[in-house]
Amino acid sequence: MENITLGSFNVVGIAIRTSNEKGQATRDIPGLWEKFMSENMASQIPNRSDRNIYCVYTEYEGDFTQPYTTVLGCKVDHVGEIPEGMKAIEIPQANYQVFTARGRLEAGIVVHEWVKIWNSGLDRAYVADFEIYGEKARNAEQAEVDIHIGLK
Repeated sequence: MENITLGSFNVVGIAIRTSNEKGQATRDIPGLWEKFMSENMASQIPNRSDRNIYCVYTEYEGDFTQPYTTVLGCKVDHVGEIPEGMKAIEIPQANYQVFTARGRLEAGIVVHEWVKIWNSGLDRAYVADFEIYGEKARNAEQAEVDIHIGLK
């Protein structure tokens, strides 16, 4: 774990409103991933700044037990024309604690890391948190996914 400060940036992608209550997010978010990957949505996003995929959690109604929006997409150099069915969000400048999930993606390493985060007692901002699926996540058997948690 490390603490870092990041400047603001924009992400364009597809979104769903969900909640961790009664396992709703464990059904909604994989469905979002399925749509994003099967329809090759990354290739439809103009002005991408890199090849990474961002899974952003934002528009929290409260803490992690309340509804929030998940946006799955790509970081962009600037927001231009937004493809139909997608939305743009701005991730504000903030301080983040970075956690890294390591192992097999199919084994639920990211969800397991989130359980640790939820139980960590961090003083979270609940503005925007995000996972980055970069080069180290491309090997699904030995993946590394950085999870950025916004701090107060």
